[in-house]
Amino acid sequence: METVTNKTLEKLKYELVRDGIVEYETLEKAEELADVQRINIGQALINSGIIEEDTLLKFLESKLHIPSVNLDDYSPDPKCFKYVSFIDARRYKIIPLFKIEDVLTVAMSDPLDLFAIDKIIETAECSIEPVISSETSILKKIDEYYKVADTVDDIILSTEENENFDWTEELHNEEAGEEHIQHVIRAILKQAIIEDVHELNFEQIEDGLKVVFKQNGEVCDKGTIPAILNSAFVSKLKSLSNLDPTVCEIPQLGKLCFKVEKALLIASVSSFPTIMGERISLKIYKPPQELDKIITEDKSKNIIYNALKQPGIILVCGSPLSGKTHIIYSLLMEAAKEKLNIMTIESIAKYELQGVNQCELNENVGFNMDKALRFIEFQSPDMIYLEGIKTRDAFEFLSELYYNDKVVITEFMANNMTDLRQKLAFDDFQSFKSLVTCLVFIHSKDSIEVFDKETLQKYLA
Repeated sequence: METVTNKTLEKLKYELVRDGIVEYETLEKAEELADVQRINIGQALINSGIIEEDTLLKFLESKLHIPSVNLDDYSPDPKCFKYVSFIDARRYKIIPLFKIEDVLTVAMSDPLDLFAIDKIIETAECSIEPVISSETSILKKIDEYYKVADTVDDIILSTEENENFDWTEELHNEEAGEEHIQHVIRAILKQAIIEDVHELNFEQIEDGLKVVFKQNGEVCDKGTIPAILNSAFVSKLKSLSNLDPTVCEIPQLGKLCFKVEKALLIASVSSFPTIMGERISLKIYKPPQELDKIITEDKSKNIIYNALKQPGIILVCGSPLSGKTHIIYSLLMEAAKEKLNIMTIESIAKYELQGVNQCELNENVGFNMDKALRFIEFQSPDMIYLEGIKTRDAFEFLSELYYNDKVVITEFMANNMTDLRQKLAFDDFQSFKSLVTCLVFIHSKDSIEVFDKETLQKYLA
């Protein structure tokens, strides 16, 4: 994936030094952090507490002579959303506010991004008047207000019509071109949500691209996209996921945002080369909920609350697609209510969490798990979420974090408690399991069990 930049700040960053807002050495460190975390330098400065968001906005306003707008007190005109697609809004951190005659006023975090402005002018077919707003507030407004017509329709799940929905009907509609492909993608996603499927795969076969839904460990063939549409379908799906459609020889990992009813959903999109062609896998993640809506028993909640406040390892377990990430994000949301430095190391950030410094791995620039583990302690985190810990070195690192008074959240795959006990019986896990202060085991979406350290150690003995 390409490095995330902000052309406005790249042009004016040394003005921050000349105006005495930041030191030159501090600016250099923020640039390094921005490269590693794949965020722009402004976000790196803000996340590190070096500069306040309001100070940065006032600085840009004075240098560019472009007014800034506080979107927290502003409601965009929904009629203007048709001028900027959801995908472009998220990609360029831009949201339309209102239109007067032939001038569309838009809030941008990067008002010197001429490519973005030209793209919006081309699609909106009108003049653009930019105002400055923070990236965080723009993304928040996009998620709150946007009608995502470019990705998936609003879905009403309770009707008989939707229960019998079949995406192949859209495939056979008498349409042609890119719009038809987009409608097919939309229909497949819609059927997956209706059937409560959270993993779907597109596999190359001789006749075309097979659509496979995976649920509860079972796979179900849902039809085939004809070979004549293969190239166009894969290209469009990758473009929507911010992947490079011209690259097919190496794996890629991206993110697809789409809306169902009033909920914004996110899917990780993985492409992988095979001898038949690219195989693409999507995993759909539900928006996180408040912890007390998931864990209702007072005793269980108290165990979790105590574990979030003391050094130790919080282990979230369950079978594949059981909702481990969903629970972990709820834990992070709960912890973020306190003034803590919370950091994550993830392959893909499934949802943007306020008060949490989320870091995405990026193999393209050498930011892998090994490098993340070696450098994260320099950020002085109070709490760390590490995704998918599997190696012996990683488990040893978790132990080091515990002895450095950190709260660590991670996950472990186990189909049931007996499976977990057998896996943790191996010698490699002896030190690790003694440091687990809280275990959250997901048996099903309606059955979640919570263990404190004492109870867990007796069970695992």
